[in-house]
Amino acid sequence: MRSIERRFAALERERPNHSTYLNFALTILGQNFHPDLIRRWFKKLVDKDDYAQEEKRSILAQLYVHTKPLEAYQNRGQNDQGGGVKT
Repeated sequence: MRSIERRFAALERERPNHSTYLNFALTILGQNFHPDLIRRWFKKLVDKDDYAQEEKRSILAQLYVHTKPLEAYQNRGQNDQGGGVKT
């Protein structure tokens, strides 16, 4: 899927002083990308100098969370408080 690459390239042009990791995180934010796609494009687009190799697994896990749409978290919060589900 090239949409990740296109979005990333646009952010790199808009924010040239930001790290590739930050631009990648903003690229996938709320876009509901599959973890395999995130992992594949992370390897291709994010500079290895932008993160510690030993933290790569936890960084990817956090990126998987960030790709979920915001509505999923808002609905979950309402359900946890009892205000989102009508029976």
